[in-house]
Parts: sequence; structure tokens; C-alpha cells
Amino acid sequence: MLWIALVDRSGSGLWAAVSVLYFTYVTGLSVAQIGTLVAAAGAVGIAGAPLGGRIADRLPLTRVLIALQLLRALASFALLTTDNYALLLAFSAAGSFGDRAANVLTKLYATRVSGPDRVRYQALNRTVANAGWALGGLVAAGALTLGTTAAYRGLLAGDALSFVAVALATARCGEPPSAARTVATSKDPVPTARPGGPWRDRTYLAYVATETVLFLDDAVFKVGLPLCIAHSDVAPHGLAPLLMVLNNVMVVTLQVPLARFGVGTAAARALLVPLSAAFALGGAAMALSATGGVMTATLLLTAAAALFTVAEMLHATVSWELSVALAPDTAQGAYLGVHGLAQAVQRSAGPLAVTAAIATGPLGWTFFGAAIAVTCMFQHRLVRDRLTRPALSVPPVTVSEH
Repeated sequence: MLWIALVDRSGSGLWAAVSVLYFTYVTGLSVAQIGTLVAAAGAVGIAGAPLGGRIADRLPLTRVLIALQLLRALASFALLTTDNYALLLAFSAAGSFGDRAANVLTKLYATRVSGPDRVRYQALNRTVANAGWALGGLVAAGALTLGTTAAYRGLLAGDALSFVAVALATARCGEPPSAARTVATSKDPVPTARPGGPWRDRTYLAYVATETVLFLDDAVFKVGLPLCIAHSDVAPHGLAPLLMVLNNVMVVTLQVPLARFGVGTAAARALLVPLSAAFALGGAAMALSATGGVMTATLLLTAAAALFTVAEMLHATVSWELSVALAPDTAQGAYLGVHGLAQAVQRSAGPLAVTAAIATGPLGWTFFGAAIAVTCMFQHRLVRDRLTRPALSVPPVTVSEH
């Protein structure tokens, strides 16, 4: 599965770097059309997380994963065949749905296989995934020097082929054990109780709502820092890609060492305290960066990037552990699917939040960091009682042999 993550993210790195350019220069879409396409595809993708998780509680996980990877491949190949806007929108939405669902199911697979070692696995997975993104981005950067239609099409085809390779590799993986699916014979009584679900679990839904806020570190790097630098009168514009490199290098080198502080549910919950401090200090550094000269702005923006990267790594460890610990074993897919909504929703709301922080000025960034810090402490309190009592009792889904 780690090799699968490397191939998957390398392919995604190829497409992420050129998607806007492809739609602009190859298919001839306008800025407004591209924005609408990306937003609509992202909205459809939100449904992928809960639906994928729910299906995985009822069908063999590896088969569902293979189907989703093939869906992503077909959607990418289909983009190469047309410049019709309606079709491009439909294919992009299908790919987005498959992407979000596959992300949740890959996490579910790792949870079932790694068991108590899931925190360490998560750290290794993030390290490999970031290395894949960097590798794909480097290949894309080299291809973009050509600036030809063939180069753009080649990168999109490479992305599609990576999904085919991932599907083939997944077919070689064993099916992990699942408490949600038990084998019964025709002589066994048919269960009358219906499985409980996350949509009736108020504590888990509140937890997912707080997760949406904590995932805002993603918007800081994709939108906040680049826009802040672009609209600054003192910060050098060349700093933006360097801060992205800093983020990637820190994750690759520090994610695994930091993960050992979050082994176990109690330890993961305790990390919410330093996570709160990292978000607050990161917001303060962003606010102060607008008050000095070139050197001051450069140092403070670099410090902010480092702090938000630390927050990203700590939250990744906490989120992985708590999202599983709060879910009953017999409905992990459904629960993790709902948890996947947090990141999906943040992708739409996050850019608006950081844009508002930039528009408000230094006070906006201070409030931005403080609000996430307070949310961390609220989550710390929210999950305390739930983690000290047994998990919810959810009847298994019975799969008959006949």
C-alpha cells in the first residue's frame, strides 16, 4: 500500500501542476469556466467520502478500491477525448468522486491492516505521499518547459496510467479483516437490528465539524501564503515556491519522528494542546509579517510556514487516530467516510477563510490562528468523555454464504 501511495501521488503531482494550464491552452476554457468546473467537480467529490465508506462496510474493500481507481483512470483518459464543456465537467466530477472515495478507503484499509501501529503507518504514508507529490511536480516542471499541447496531454495521460498501475497493484493486496462483515450460513437467523450510523452520532458529527476547521492549514499553503506574498509590498515574490518546498521537506523528514508522540488514543488527544499553540503562533507570525521590512517579512513568513507545517503534521497524527478511535469497529467505513467530509468541505470553504483573513489585515490573521486554536481545545474537551467509555454498539452486516 505504501508503493501504491507513491505511484498514486506521483501521478496526481503530474496533473495538479498543469490542470489549469491544460484547461486553458488545450481545451480553450475561460477563467470563469475553469473556476466553475473546479468548484462543481469538488462539490461532487464531497459525496465520494461518505458513499465510499458506506459501500466498503458491505463489500470487499480491495474490490471497491480497484473499481474506484479504474473510475479515476477512465475519467482522466476521457478528459483527453473532448473539449466539450459539459463533458469536461462530467468527467472531472467523476474523477473527483473517485479521488475522495479512494482516499477514505485507502485509510480504512490501512486501519484494518495496521491495527495498533496505525499512527506509525500514517506517518510513513504521509512521508511517501509527499515524496510522490514532489516527484510528480518535478517531472511536470520539466515537461512544462516545452509548453506544448503534447506535453500537457502527456502529463494527463501519465496521471491516468498511474491509476491503472495502482488498480493492478491493489489487486495483489490481500483483503483485510473487517468486523463489519461476518460470514453466516443459511441456517443462521437473519439479524433484525439495523446497523447504527454516524449521521445519528451527534458527538462524531460535532467532531467532524471541528475537523473541518483544523484542516484549514491546507488552505494556508495553497491560497493564503501565495496570496499574502503576491499582495505584499515588501515580501519577495520568489519566496512563495520556497515555502512550499520547506513544507514538503519538513513533512518528509519530520512526520515519522513526530508520530511517536501520538501513539495511542490518549497521546493523540494530548497533542491537541501543542497543536493549538502552533496554530495560534502561526497566525500571529502571519499578522506580524505585514508590519516590517523585507527581512522581517521574509523571516516571519518563513516562521509562519514552519509553524503551520508543524500544525499540519501534528493534526495528521491526531486526526488519523481519533477518527478511528471514535468509530465503532463494525461501522468504520461509514464513520471514516463522514470524517472525510471535513477535508472535502474545507477545500471549498478554506480559500474563502484565508482570503477573508488577508482582506482584514494583520487582525484577520491573528483571529484566524486564534479561532483554530480555540477549536483545538474544544475538540480536546469534546472527545474526552467519548474516549473513556466503550465504543458504540453497532450490529455487524451479515454476508450470507448462500
